[in-house]
Amino acid sequence: MDDAGGEWPYKSEPVMTGEWAGWGRYDTDAFEAMSGPFYGRREPDGSVLCAFRTERKHMNGGGSIHGGCLVTFADYAIFMIADHVLKDSGSVTASINAEFLDGVGEGEFVECRGEVVRAGGSLVVVRGIVSTSGRPLLSFSATIKKIRRRS
Repeated sequence: MDDAGGEWPYKSEPVMTGEWAGWGRYDTDAFEAMSGPFYGRREPDGSVLCAFRTERKHMNGGGSIHGGCLVTFADYAIFMIADHVLKDSGSVTASINAEFLDGVGEGEFVECRGEVVRAGGSLVVVRGIVSTSGRPLLSFSATIKKIRRRS
C-alpha cells in the first residue's frame, strides 16, 4: 500500500530506503531494469507519477539524455499509468508516438505524468508528458494491447 492508501502501480515493489523511499519499483522487465532504474508511485489524487534520476548511462554522445532513454521511460510509464485498467491481463505496447521537446543532463530528476484517454475491451490509449523541473522533455501517446497470457 502507498501513502494514498491504494495499491502500488503495476505490481511494483515498494522501496524502503534511500532517495526513492516511498516509491515502487517494477523490475520484472529485464530491458527496463537495465535501462533504469525507473520508479512509480500513486499520488493522493489517484494518479500515477513515474520518475528516475539521469545517470551517465542515459546520456548520448553530446552529453544530453538519449532520446531512446526518454522513449523507454515513457514506455515504462504507460503501463504504470494504465495499471488500474489493465488489472491482471497480459499486455504489450502496440504503438507509441513521441515528440522530443528538450534535453536534460546527467544527475537530473525526470518525471512522467499521464492519463488513460480510452480503455476498451482490448486496447488502452494513454498520453503523457515527460519533464524535469516543470520543463517538458517529451510528449507521447501510446496504445496498449491486452493479450491472453500464454501457458
